[in-house]
Amino acid sequence: MDAITLIGLALALAMDAFAVALGTGAILTRLTGRHLFRLGFHFGLFQALMPVIGWLAGQTIIQWVETWDRWIAFALLAFIGGRMIHEALSPEEKNEGHDPTRGASLVLLSIATSIDALAVGFSLSVIGVSIWMPSLVIGLVAGALTVAGMLLGGRIGDRWGSRVEIFGGGVLIFIGTRILIEHLTI
Repeated sequence: MDAITLIGLALALAMDAFAVALGTGAILTRLTGRHLFRLGFHFGLFQALMPVIGWLAGQTIIQWVETWDRWIAFALLAFIGGRMIHEALSPEEKNEGHDPTRGASLVLLSIATSIDALAVGFSLSVIGVSIWMPSLVIGLVAGALTVAGMLLGGRIGDRWGSRVEIFGGGVLIFIGTRILIEHLTI
């Protein structure tokens, strides 16, 4: 796999992570280095590990996962996006301490944004490409774009507050729906 193809693949896989990071940066009241590290590290790690898992899974497991991967990504993204919209529209229930870079939200977002990388890993195994360099590049690009998205989201969030949170939740739902529609039309 040539370098241009690999970078293009990594950028395409990182777009979901960037969009989620943009929304996350916007909803945090005070963006810190810990937030940047946690989300960037986890998104990068999951984006790097999923192709390896897909590559190792082979024909047996991928047939089951391939049937449900889009539904899983849709459900996770719709749940998180719906929760973001609900919190933005319900100021009396707004939890200022809510931090999507911690706990279950972090894990769910990391999985949801990296499901496509699982299929990419399987595809690379089919065409006989070694997974280690692509996995490293995919993880590094995803981590870097996640941090950039959070920083940009933090600047936007200071100015537009809950409207950005609603937009971010809508983007997550849109991404999940797009993933699902692409799967249903194939």
